Amino acid sequence: MKYQEFIEGTTVAVWKPVGMTSHDVIQSIRRISGVERVGHSGTLDPLASGVLVIGIGREATKKLWINDSVEKEYLALIRLGIESSTDDSDGEKKNIKNINKPTLETVFRTVGLYEGVIKQTPPVFSAIKVSGKRAYARARRGEQVVLKSREVLIKKIEILDYKWPYICLKVVTGRGVYIRSLARDIGNALGVGAYLSKLERVRVGNFTRETCYNI
Repeated sequence: MKYQEFIEGTTVAVWKPVGMTSHDVIQSIRRISGVERVGHSGTLDPLASGVLVIGIGREATKKLWINDSVEKEYLALIRLGIESSTDDSDGEKKNIKNINKPTLETVFRTVGLYEGVIKQTPPVFSAIKVSGKRAYARARRGEQVVLKSREVLIKKIEILDYKWPYICLKVVTGRGVYIRSLARDIGNALGVGAYLSKLERVRVGNFTRETCYNI
């Protein structure tokens, strides 16, 4: 694929594959474009795939904050019945015993509670800074990390499928929403525990899968 748009001063979107970090993508864009000043908005975890918006050059990176406030759309697969230390499939797992499998009606009612402005606590293994250091770095060292809840906006949640032990959701969000936290909180509300098994970010503002570059 040609990368003729990967020049200084441009903003592009790439499709980040599972396994790469957002920083890995930045390094690839630096090599392709020959521009050292490259940045991104909206970090995607290594286990997630999807749209990652990239600014190439000083002027483009200065404007990346605009993409932090636009709508983001996700496809999320939530695994019920098991908790994870990282709230995703990468963490230490704990099976929840004596589970009453929730009915479809209960799942719909519970998931609906998370649409609108809600209070959400970010995952302990996140990039949020605590006293100047990343929360995930402290957690990996075995430190106790306590993060404050904050108000975030979930514009829309649609249940695409529910078949125990998985719920598949389409989620449209404002800024600062952690889908890992959403998965954890839905599991807790259902009384069965949960973690985020798979995540795709399919849209950031006007950038979609169809408008992304593959790297």
